Amino acid sequence: MGNHNVLFTLLSCVFFMGLIGWWTYRKTKGTNTTTEGYFLAGRGLSGGFIAGALILTNLSAEQMIGLNGQSYGANMTNMAWEVTAVLAIVIMTLILLPRYLGGAFTTLPQFLRDRYDEGVRRLAVLLFMLGYVLVTIPSTLYSGALAVLKLFDVPGLLDLSYTQSVWLMVWVIGIIGAFFAIFGGMKAIAVSDTLIGGGLIIVCSIIPLVGLFQLGDGSISEGLKTITTVHPEKMNAVGSSSDSVPFLTIFTGMIWANLFYWGTNQYAIQRTLGAANLAEGQKGVLYTGFFKLLVPIFMMIPGIIAFHLYGGKMNPVDLAFPTLVSNILPWYLQGFFLVVLLGAVFSTFNALINSAATMFALDVYKPLNPNVTDQKLLRLSKWFGAVLALVSFFVSPLLMYAPDGLWELIRRFTGFFNIPVIAVVLIGIFAKRVPAIAAKVAICFHVIAYYMYLWGTKQLFGVQLEINYIHVYAILFFIEIAMMLIIGKVSPRKEVWKFTPKPSVDMKPWKYSLLVSVILIGLMFAFYIVFSPIGLAYENGVVSPYFVPALLGLGAVTGLLGYLSVSKWNKKYSNYVEKQTVPSEEDKKQFPA
Repeated sequence: MGNHNVLFTLLSCVFFMGLIGWWTYRKTKGTNTTTEGYFLAGRGLSGGFIAGALILTNLSAEQMIGLNGQSYGANMTNMAWEVTAVLAIVIMTLILLPRYLGGAFTTLPQFLRDRYDEGVRRLAVLLFMLGYVLVTIPSTLYSGALAVLKLFDVPGLLDLSYTQSVWLMVWVIGIIGAFFAIFGGMKAIAVSDTLIGGGLIIVCSIIPLVGLFQLGDGSISEGLKTITTVHPEKMNAVGSSSDSVPFLTIFTGMIWANLFYWGTNQYAIQRTLGAANLAEGQKGVLYTGFFKLLVPIFMMIPGIIAFHLYGGKMNPVDLAFPTLVSNILPWYLQGFFLVVLLGAVFSTFNALINSAATMFALDVYKPLNPNVTDQKLLRLSKWFGAVLALVSFFVSPLLMYAPDGLWELIRRFTGFFNIPVIAVVLIGIFAKRVPAIAAKVAICFHVIAYYMYLWGTKQLFGVQLEINYIHVYAILFFIEIAMMLIIGKVSPRKEVWKFTPKPSVDMKPWKYSLLVSVILIGLMFAFYIVFSPIGLAYENGVVSPYFVPALLGLGAVTGLLGYLSVSKWNKKYSNYVEKQTVPSEEDKKQFPA
């Protein structure tokens, strides 16, 4: 990239960032004076803002870099993390979100305190904090740094080594992101995310189209033909046992890992907890499901295009997407791409810092100092966010030494905290007599057992367990569920736990929530038909003869279930939600607002 192009890219990036910042300031001025305003946007978010915040929180440079790296180096099997998230999104929408809003919770650890005790809450906070500072925040900063480094050829531009360039970019991006994270607040994150989300869709649509145009020597259709007929195995999402995501793992550990993220991970669900009412919260979560289904097209197909353009020798594989962008995107669009890239990084980074600060303020400091003022609580939470960000600046560059790519590293390490949290939450909701000690035992057991799986057995006994880590998720999940149920049977709570509704918002469900859920699940199956050996991974042509009949059959089943959801199930679901989340007259007398 020439010097004049670099200058234009930077100036256009600054212009768009300034425009987003000005608009966000106008829309959020005066909303961060209370803890509810800073952490939950005053419980006034609409479905569109929730969807924008959720998708930008979820989709960051780690997806752009990591998923494209996986498709470049292997195939489409890692799309399972994105596409099957629809199942977790539906469960969050229909079952968990009504409980969270019905209890007016600000954090998930608050729910765990309400269900178990203060000790379980503190263990959950510890798990989240360690996960954020050691895995999630560093991966977000590192992936953004990698993209900027490649886009501008930072080593050549500044005469630095690759390692020095990574450290520099991490700190520059991190410091700018920390400023927005600490002083923005939840509503600012939601508003800016919605604007950047629109840009993300535009950019992620342009890149595969331009890539296919170049691959097909000026014809997008020829480019499509190339990626579906030359090495068609790259288009296969039905993984074998040798792939990083075997197909069977979708039915074992992946279900619970995705449910953790969309149903219990604080930095994701915090957006929904700020909903103006249940209907808007459900709209926001379900809208996000449609964006998740587009991720394989936007954030994996470019990796396959890079494979066809440059061959499969790139090392590390995480350089595939940055290399493609720097080579095919016109110089006058690279400033816009940089805005979207940095916006996606800042969005996830902001969400993580804000959520960590929320848990520190409300789940650590306030229980110890119940009379603390809102102003002091906000001030302390901002200082905590600054310290957390600083620690992550030192951890992030170390990810450059990940041997199997960024995406694989993240998925493995989140196993330390995702499974015990979702197990404890589900038991807490559905098993009323399981005591707090059961949750504590399960959490401690999981951390030790998962460590033994990753490193312990090899270090102590010289034996490496050859089981896919996603299957290990499921094994440990069911062991921990059984442990808690057994403890609950042997030493049950003295009193049956009862969820006490105390909603702060209207709890009437969205009337189309069931219908949209059915459509999303139908589309999830459709994506697996498309990216399978009977679809685009067919070896003897573009698609097999079974492709169209399979899609038509799926469409018929989805249509029937959609009809039933509107005509038969809607009223029953509304009655269920009202029964579970709206306080009775007796509850109102016993637990006044």
